[in-house]
Amino acid sequence: MLGWLHHAELIPNARLIEISSPPTSDPQGAVVLWSQLIGLLRPAWKRFFAGQPHLAWEYLASESGVRIRLWVPGVIPPGTVEKAIQAAWPGATTATHAASPPLPSDARAAGGRLVLGRPEHYPLKTDHDNDPIRSLLTAMSTLREGEHALVQVLARPTTGKRLRHAYRAAAALRGARTQSTLGHVLDELAPVSSHHRFGELARMFPERAEQVRAVLAKAGQPRYTVAIHYAVATNRADGFHPNPDSARGWLRGQAHTLAGVFALFTSGHQYLRRARLFRPHARTSSRRFDTGYLLSVGELAALAHLPWDVDAPGITRAGARPIAPPPDVPRRSDFGPVRVLGDSDSGHTRPVAMPVADGRHHTHVLGGTGVGKSTLLANLVLADAQAGRGALVIDPKGDLITDILARLPRRAIGKTVVFDPQDPARPPSINILAGHDPAFAVDSVVTIFHRCFSSAWGPRVDDLLRSTCLTLTKVLGHKATLGEVPRLLTDSAFRARVTKRLDDELLAGFWDSYQALTPAGQATVIGPVMNKLRAVLLRPFVRQALASPTTTVPIGQLLGDGGLVLARLPKGILGDDAARLFGSILLAHTWQAATRRAHLAEASRPDASLVIDECHNFLNLPGHINDVLAEARGYRLSLVLAHQHLDQLPADLREALSADARNKVYFTASPKDANDLKHHTSPLISPHDLTHLGAYQVAARLIIDGQQAPAFTLRTRPLPPVAAGREQAIREASRERFSTPSTDPATTRASRRRRTSASGTDPRPRVQTAVAPTAERPDS
Repeated sequence: MLGWLHHAELIPNARLIEISSPPTSDPQGAVVLWSQLIGLLRPAWKRFFAGQPHLAWEYLASESGVRIRLWVPGVIPPGTVEKAIQAAWPGATTATHAASPPLPSDARAAGGRLVLGRPEHYPLKTDHDNDPIRSLLTAMSTLREGEHALVQVLARPTTGKRLRHAYRAAAALRGARTQSTLGHVLDELAPVSSHHRFGELARMFPERAEQVRAVLAKAGQPRYTVAIHYAVATNRADGFHPNPDSARGWLRGQAHTLAGVFALFTSGHQYLRRARLFRPHARTSSRRFDTGYLLSVGELAALAHLPWDVDAPGITRAGARPIAPPPDVPRRSDFGPVRVLGDSDSGHTRPVAMPVADGRHHTHVLGGTGVGKSTLLANLVLADAQAGRGALVIDPKGDLITDILARLPRRAIGKTVVFDPQDPARPPSINILAGHDPAFAVDSVVTIFHRCFSSAWGPRVDDLLRSTCLTLTKVLGHKATLGEVPRLLTDSAFRARVTKRLDDELLAGFWDSYQALTPAGQATVIGPVMNKLRAVLLRPFVRQALASPTTTVPIGQLLGDGGLVLARLPKGILGDDAARLFGSILLAHTWQAATRRAHLAEASRPDASLVIDECHNFLNLPGHINDVLAEARGYRLSLVLAHQHLDQLPADLREALSADARNKVYFTASPKDANDLKHHTSPLISPHDLTHLGAYQVAARLIIDGQQAPAFTLRTRPLPPVAAGREQAIREASRERFSTPSTDPATTRASRRRRTSASGTDPRPRVQTAVAPTAERPDS
């Protein structure tokens, strides 16, 4: 009766800890766990009044596999056992749930219990070359739907007089005087010296020396009182078991199979045998522990542990091992501005942030589709917008910009520029050839075209495009546009008026050579350049945004004043080449504006971010990327460079990101990438961890106060709620402030048709021809 009362106290707030095995488990991990859990032993007075709580290690199988769980009574403080598990198996993960019965309530069950075949002071076999649990998992992995199997190991720490019985047994085996009253009487009636008795016994029973050593070895370890229950249940209703006798026979056969596995623990001194368990369904569901037998920590660890084998059947392996962030990783902006990345996923949950100053060392973000990369990028941009920091975002898919627009703070209205080919209004415009450094602008254009069309690029094409752009910038100045390039190459009258004003002998010589060609020769020479320009300028959105003589977006001023430039460039709308070239030109124009920060004192340069998804498509700036990253840090520009996998990156960009983008944020990676990325995350995060990160879980290694911090894991935060009407308000303010009415009849008609098509009044497809925007020309 007292046992029932003690058990009733354990039920409230009891919990189940489901344990996911790491890729490999150290056999000593179970010894560590059960040795540590000896600490749950209560003082003697408390055991007398309230009993000693027990634990229940369970192997529970169904058609979906085998789960390993540990039932913990509610009187044990939360977190105590979970931390012990993680300490014993560093790669294991745990999930805690409210306790529930292991078998379905409507299932028919058969089962039994395993008891020791000899006195409890004799040990079971604990030294196994192969994992003995593998056989149990194999026996449990053949179940079908509606079939369940359970092995339950109940264990509670034990102390007191019962432990001393083993030493008495060892003494008796050695021939020492017994301590019972009857033993004293018999010893007095037949007195024999202990030495003589031991020698006689050793000659008569040579195995006793080994038995004594085995008993003493077991007695020298901490011990638990243990009971092992097993059960098989079914609630199939598909006719597989046509009658009760058939079901009963199947249940008994499966139960005996489970029990037979434990013959592997038979030693030369001890074995486990089957015994009857009354009402196995109710007993295993209640997890009530009445009586048991003593097992050492080593014996219990052999019975209840995580599988050793990497290919153990039926087991779902743990994902990435959670690693707590170092203490010096900031939580919030107590010591300066930060961008919150997410929350720690190990131990006590706390915010994880990146200092804005350390973000200037740039951030490399790697992750495939559907892992949460866009959510992280959006949260970083929203953090900048909320703090009043400027940012440029290039999104080749479109969803990232849409998510950002719907959640921007009110202060972003009127300070946000939106480039969107699906917006029916005329887009904002930038003229890359009208920058403060024409030579850099021309280098940027030629480099961008070279890298975007590298497979069909040669020295003649390079020379032609460079000479044409330089000629336009020298003669037309800030009115030079990309739209003038085709006209200069094809309109002889316009070309004559332009070249007449050239004062550069080298350029004049180039045009003299070009003019000397026949019309057919000229067409052959300009063909490669013209088809590449047409691929871009035939699209009205690109032509209006990049070939206008007026720049309506003061990017440098916007980034300095906390404004945002959002380029939504979905490849499905623009095409790969146009999206890549548009984003590259926008980035080059931004970089050209950023270089003017060199005139400001370093302390006066405001922080700004360049967030570039699929960065390998757009990092086409002149010069080496390492130099760009180094200079950007000096200008207080933080580059966040994101992509899906390493094979997307050219060799120079891959090396630059590895060396100079010093903040690392990795979502789940392919095995090949994980093997390369391990150099940045080891020893705390292994390639297995990198390939098994969950959705919205990242491995990070940050720069903190200029120093590389150890790697850790975290979970990114979901996006904040949508602000009703915010996207529309920002788009309207962008149109009003940064879009300009067209002065070109062709582009005006194109914009009108786009608005008509967007409204649904004229669904007929239209074919547009490329017409260069009007600008001040030498003949005007």
